[in-house]
Amino acid sequence: MKKLKEYSKEELETLNYDDIAYLILEEKKKKMKISDLFNKVCEVLELDEGAYADYIADFFELLTTDKRFIQLNDGYWDLKTKHSEKIVIEDDDEEYEEIIEDNDEEEVEEETDDDYYDEDNDDDDSDDDLKDLVVIDDEDEEN
Repeated sequence: MKKLKEYSKEELETLNYDDIAYLILEEKKKKMKISDLFNKVCEVLELDEGAYADYIADFFELLTTDKRFIQLNDGYWDLKTKHSEKIVIEDDDEEYEEIIEDNDEEEVEEETDDDYYDEDNDDDDSDDDLKDLVVIDDEDEEN
């Protein structure tokens, strides 16, 4: 990759602020505060102080959405490739064993047809359910 001083003014003007910031951080090889980093970008592009005030918010948004950069503590920014992510995996084996033990103690009941049986209803009453039933012949229906 080319160094900043190897770019012509025209080439630099075609680069985005975040691309220039990337080159700056890569060359400096150290983290920088966002204000210092954007000052350096403005210096490289030969922008006036008014441009700094007008575009610092846009520059911050660019850095936060560009996955090449990482925000560090105290407002410092650096290239993500220079920092490894620390992943902490907690060991939950004890909690898992407790859950298994709790489940072993519980008895699981299987559903049976008896679960839906109404004990108050006797078989003798089943004839009474049919007492109001009327059977109609097809011949009677036509009349």
